[in-house]
Amino acid sequence: MANLGEIVQKIRSKNAGPFWLTVDIFCGTPHAYEYVIARLFSATVAKAFGVNTQDIKRFDIANLHVVKFSLPRPHVQGSTLDPDMHGASWAALLAELPLEN
Repeated sequence: MANLGEIVQKIRSKNAGPFWLTVDIFCGTPHAYEYVIARLFSATVAKAFGVNTQDIKRFDIANLHVVKFSLPRPHVQGSTLDPDMHGASWAALLAELPLEN
């Protein structure tokens, strides 16, 4: 079983405003893209990030071989409870996520 980060070209997370985060999964090839969209589910991502599945928005962008997730930040950007003001560390959680063969 491979981790998502071993299959795709790059995973990037960033702010999408003070209340939302976005995670972009750049698959790199059509084969990797098809592999990922068949095995990576919104419920799995929600569990990894500790949010409700219905709060996640998923965008499969076939012509770019990209899967994108947007989700609400657990704390408003820049608040005293916000451990990652730029939203960059969220990508590491998905990179370590195992995908079944």
